[in-house]
Parts: sequence; structure tokens; C-alpha cells
Amino acid sequence: MSKRFPFPNPVNETSARLVAAGVVTISAIFLLTNSTLVLVALTYGFAARVAAGPTFSPLATIATRVITPRLNLNHKFVPGPPKRFAQTIGLTFAATALALALLGFSTAAQLVIVALIVAAFLEAAFAICLGCIAFSFLMKLGVIPQSVCESCNDISLRVFA
Repeated sequence: MSKRFPFPNPVNETSARLVAAGVVTISAIFLLTNSTLVLVALTYGFAARVAAGPTFSPLATIATRVITPRLNLNHKFVPGPPKRFAQTIGLTFAATALALALLGFSTAAQLVIVALIVAAFLEAAFAICLGCIAFSFLMKLGVIPQSVCESCNDISLRVFA
């Protein structure tokens, strides 16, 4: 599937930030409604983005094909593998919240979503990608091989730029 629907590399940071803003919005809707269906949609979106970037994610498709092209900005491009890693972490949070909600632990599900909102808000508002920071740290530890992202060897230059 990765050859037919590859994850973008590089990633337009404007689009990534718009998707993160969408995640904040969808997550806030869950907190307001406590609707498991909202968590299903949130989890699907993360799974779709992990699997194929914006190809099957309505939120990412709108961000990349509708909103970003209309913005008159100097778009910055960043390596794709850390962004995919961040989406995987988001998927883990969303799926965990969904499982907790389905098991009747709605307060725990809400706490997990609050943590997701914090991370997504940092990305949307300040371009601080906690998943990308973790990715860089894991590369430095040797857990993620350097070959996964050759352009990431010094991602710290892009984290707060």
C-alpha cells in the first residue's frame, strides 16, 4: 500500500498545521458531546493518514487540496517520516480513547483526548510537533535507524524555526 499510496515526503507544514487544527476541533466536539461516533471518525482519520497520507483522510484532503492552495503564504516543507510518526502517535491516542469509551470508561477517554488536544494545538498554533521531537530523540538513541529519514539527521534545526 505504501507504493500505491505513499506518505508525502516532504510535507507542507501549513497543511500539517491545518490538519492539527482540525484534530483539535474534532477532539473538542468529542469532549462536548461524548459521542463515540466522533471518536470513530477521529480514529479513522489518523489511520487513513498513517496508511496513505491525505489520500483517504477527508480532513487532510480538505487541508491539502482546498485550503492550503488558497493561502497566500510562504509554505515551508518538512520531512515526511517524522510527521507520519506523529500521526501514528495520534492514532494510538485516538484508538485508546475509542477503546476506553466503548468499554464505558468515558472519563479516561476524555483525559486521553485532552492530551491529544494539547499536542495537536501545539502543532496547529506554534508548529511544535511533539511526535517529530520524539522521532528525533528516537533517531539519536538509535531506535529509529538514520536510513528511515536521511533529511532528519538534524531535525532540531526545524523544530522551532
